[in-house]
Amino acid sequence: MTSRLPLTADERTQLTGWLDLQRSFVRMKCEGLSETDAHRKVLPTSPLMTVAGLVSHLRWVEYSWFTQNLLGTPDHGETPWTEDGHPDAEMFVDDVPLAQLLDDYDAECARSNEIIATVSLDDVEKAVFRDTGAASTRYILCHMIEETARHLGHLDIIRELLDGQTSYDS
Repeated sequence: MTSRLPLTADERTQLTGWLDLQRSFVRMKCEGLSETDAHRKVLPTSPLMTVAGLVSHLRWVEYSWFTQNLLGTPDHGETPWTEDGHPDAEMFVDDVPLAQLLDDYDAECARSNEIIATVSLDDVEKAVFRDTGAASTRYILCHMIEETARHLGHLDIIRELLDGQTSYDS
């Protein structure tokens, strides 16, 4: 687990540090899970929300926000999304081992950090996929902290339903 941040660090250090801390909890929440449990559907109304599906989702939102949006890199078929495909295609990972999904997530986070290091917090997205305008790096970092933390809450609930592990016990 990543250690807590200094209370008086500069803005960039705080934002990237809090994001890295949340990211580190993703792998921690998956420790000791069997492949069966990692792919088990425990929420009848949200069958795509499995541990494996959430790890894959987090990997692809890292890619979409930092590589596609911030850098403006076009999709040349490397993402799970297609024009007429399912909007949550990144969560269809029943046949992908959890270890691979975690390694892919870690690699994507490392790429995101490389991108973050090259831009100003005031730089804005080169590719914008919404009507409200371009977001700054600062906004993206705040959003990704929220996104990752929100899905960690989902992982907490799923893990508790799977094997009773709660909080930071797993």
